[in-house]
Amino acid sequence: MAVGVAKEWDGAVVRAWLESRIAAARTDQVAAERGGRELQDDCDKATAEEMVCTLMMRGRSDWSQAALLESLRTLLERDEHVWRGVYNDTKFDRHVRTFIKKLVKMTKANDGFANVAHYQ
Repeated sequence: MAVGVAKEWDGAVVRAWLESRIAAARTDQVAAERGGRELQDDCDKATAEEMVCTLMMRGRSDWSQAALLESLRTLLERDEHVWRGVYNDTKFDRHVRTFIKKLVKMTKANDGFANVAHYQ
């Protein structure tokens, strides 16, 4: 039975993943905007992803695992999340919290940051 070796944390890979997610989220927002009213929730979901990734990128000099986890926890503790171009504030807040929790899991496990494909 092979035992998996834990991967070493690489801040450059995380930074590249966040940049790719921002680009993908912006593309998804444009597609959802063109889809009309029935795709507004998809637009809010993509906007939430863009917001979280942008906030994680902004002004960051320490790309350590602990620093990223602390930033995510601080963001999760906010009472409400405000961003431009949101259709439904309640659903947007739920999408933000869901995406933050996904990033917390990924950061703790140090898994998934190598996948920079548009659709995940």
